[in-house]
Amino acid sequence: MNVGGRTVLLTGATGGLGHAIARRLAAAGAHVVLSGRRGDVLTALADEIGGEVAPADLSDADEVRELAAAHGDVDILVSNAGLSASGVIDSWTEEQIDRALDVNLRSAIVLARSLVPHMVQRGCGHVVFMSSLAGKSPTAGASLYNATKFGLRGFAGALRAELHDTGVGVSAIFPGFIRDAGMFHDAKVKLPFGVTTKSPDHVADAVLRAIERNKAEIDVAPFGLRIGSVIGGLVPDIAAAVTRKTGGDRIVEAHEIAHMSKR
Repeated sequence: MNVGGRTVLLTGATGGLGHAIARRLAAAGAHVVLSGRRGDVLTALADEIGGEVAPADLSDADEVRELAAAHGDVDILVSNAGLSASGVIDSWTEEQIDRALDVNLRSAIVLARSLVPHMVQRGCGHVVFMSSLAGKSPTAGASLYNATKFGLRGFAGALRAELHDTGVGVSAIFPGFIRDAGMFHDAKVKLPFGVTTKSPDHVADAVLRAIERNKAEIDVAPFGLRIGSVIGGLVPDIAAAVTRKTGGDRIVEAHEIAHMSKR
């Protein structure tokens, strides 16, 4: 579908990836409703792109329901909100596990459940889920994050099949390491030799392409990482051994340290 003149609800709009996605969709003619926890950041971005602000804490089930109820007329949902959720599972409290599941997975499912029927009734709409290459290939030290991103991939694929011939499309985006913004950037990790990154604008372009061309899945990563995710899905033990030898444990540990306070 053409995003020009359409209304988009974008979650996770306070982060760097959210900013890039919002600007890209607005530049394509969409009216963007920006959702996130930090109202001051949302207001500044809304003023810049001519959007509107809809603050919400997606770890709060009531606020998720209120967000959906207030924006049932949107044409497009982009579920971009997410927490890092790195760290071995016994380093997490049950409350922290619930919060990660709520933000990364449950809120996206509940918003889709609430908004998709309106899109189907109108015969037009699109839903985009921000997964990760971690939703295709598991990584030691990120079991909870993997669970949420694998969950998004499974939900997106099944929902797309369920909505066949309704006029409503569903896409999942799978970023690898993204420079300049997002969880990897915040962790300030040095990647192994030969491993490269993509930019927030690449992610934003993928979101727009997914909507306009009704793509089921789009990877946003260099060729080597894309191949690695395929190998990880087919022969996980071999992929895990390669990840250990190339410093994967160090990268995950740096993520855990950088994002500990956000659990």
